Amino acid sequence: YPWDKSSLKSMPVDLQQFEKLDAYALKVNVKNSVEELVKALLKQARTDLEKVRAIWMWICHHIEYDVVGYHNKSQLSSKPIDVLQTGKSICEGYAGLFEQMCSVAGIQCMKLSGYSKGYGYKMGQTFAGDSDHAWNAVYLDGRWHLLDSTWGSGAIDDSFTKFTFRYNEFYFLTHPALFINNHFPDNSNWQLLKPTLTLKDFESNTVHNSNFYTLGLLSAAPEAAVIQTVNGKASVSVDCRSATLFTFKLKGTDEHGLMTLKKHGMRLDIYPQKTGSHKLQIFAKPSKASADVYSCVLEYVVECKSVDKAMRFPKDLHQPVGPSWFTERQGFLRPSHPDPVIHTNDGRCSVTFTLGKDISVLASLHSDTSSLTEDMGRRHIMQIHRGNQIELKIHLPHAGNFVLKIYAKKKSDPGNYDYIFNYLITCLNTEVKWPAFPQSYSKWVEDYEILEPLSGLLPANRNVQFKLKMHGIAKVLVQAENAYPLAQSRGYWEGTCNTSGCREVFVMVHENANHSFYSHVLKYEVETQ
Repeated sequence: YPWDKSSLKSMPVDLQQFEKLDAYALKVNVKNSVEELVKALLKQARTDLEKVRAIWMWICHHIEYDVVGYHNKSQLSSKPIDVLQTGKSICEGYAGLFEQMCSVAGIQCMKLSGYSKGYGYKMGQTFAGDSDHAWNAVYLDGRWHLLDSTWGSGAIDDSFTKFTFRYNEFYFLTHPALFINNHFPDNSNWQLLKPTLTLKDFESNTVHNSNFYTLGLLSAAPEAAVIQTVNGKASVSVDCRSATLFTFKLKGTDEHGLMTLKKHGMRLDIYPQKTGSHKLQIFAKPSKASADVYSCVLEYVVECKSVDKAMRFPKDLHQPVGPSWFTERQGFLRPSHPDPVIHTNDGRCSVTFTLGKDISVLASLHSDTSSLTEDMGRRHIMQIHRGNQIELKIHLPHAGNFVLKIYAKKKSDPGNYDYIFNYLITCLNTEVKWPAFPQSYSKWVEDYEILEPLSGLLPANRNVQFKLKMHGIAKVLVQAENAYPLAQSRGYWEGTCNTSGCREVFVMVHENANHSFYSHVLKYEVETQ
């Protein structure tokens, strides 16, 4: 039956009600016979569900996977009594012991065999010949339910030499629509699904490991494990219940993609910069998790036939790209550009946000192709504040791909700025060559504004018009070879200055008519002739 996305289980299970029973089952230590063991376990179990739970918990915590026996099957017995007494087995033995214990407890149980996407599985592989795994079905509340105590008990390391007990709740009464993701029974009736899945679909579908579902993820597209690029691009998206953070690795790095966080998931566009087959891994963690530990939730193989060189991203680009629920939480609301990429034809763009309370912003521009120093990277961006709105005016120094990085801190905090997010800005127009904005000093207050001249580089021997919006000051002077006072009208300070005979021009203010000294607020360079 199809998954309604409400529960990972095939019947309502309240794990808190099992806490006492689980603790009791773990302590039972009877090894002389299956009958004696079951008798001891059932002392605390009343319902059929509780009986199955007690058996499940005991097996998952007392039987270890026999990695040696797996390699040398002739020496291996999967008889329930042998499994019980040695305390180790392979899947066959886990499923056989489970079946036998249920039988003693008076519960209908079947041992099932089939193909699995477990240890040694290669993405996109086909299955043929004998089955490679065993698990169980139990009959509870008038229908069959699936479980896998081998996978519930723990995990094997990559070299297949060491087993580690690591209990996994996911494989207890797993919903059939989720269980089919990595268990394909020999007899398709035991999928407990209508319509049943074909072996071909099972082979081509990507694996969602148990982390995928336990982290609250719902679905992923595409379903196929092997993705072909189209014009050098492949896309993956994940849907989830609640705010989740994602990262990815393509051949071990996150350089060749654009990942954006969505309210209910994420979208990733991959642009491999080499042809061939690349392994793509996707990791996730709940947004509330404090530790920086992401779990792998999905894997794909990306087959790239042609490379899109235009989509070579600057190395400073950080994932995820663009604004999201995450940046909203940091106080950046109503972005003018909701998408991660900003295209500009004339090399200019302007990004606006409504800012949360008490936020101070720092922004910088980065590129692989120019030698933008950190200071110059900031000077190509001008901040304009109007009430709780911030505008970032950007003038690119040349064509190419740039990263706009945005940092913030609380104004009341003395500390450093924290990185929040970034955009990718692209410009193909090779004519573009904007100078930096004028340099501003600490006395230039946040809600002052330059209307003209915006360019930090003024022409030589020319009269230049100034228009500045400033408040709370008594006088403004533009200092070139000579000093030119600006006149105040309707909130603006205006006037002209002549640039001949000087290399720099300063704007200076008297904060108070009684003061005799001026403070520098802006500095312009003058072109050399």
